[in-house]
Amino acid sequence: MNIRVLYSDNSSGMVSDSLLQDLIAKGKVVAFFRSTGWVHVKRGPLRRGEGKFEGPERRRTAPA
Repeated sequence: MNIRVLYSDNSSGMVSDSLLQDLIAKGKVVAFFRSTGWVHVKRGPLRRGEGKFEGPERRRTAPA
């Protein structure tokens, strides 16, 4: 899946989702487009690594 991005030099383009994280880490992408709109890397909510949940399990399990 390709994602629209805005590069640090103000040009735009499309990158694969597998390449996006690497470009963000290198500071080459300043914003990218999600279904909810543009996300600015320095301001927007970005997905972080999966954290371990430390509370009680509240999800229901399927009946056996």
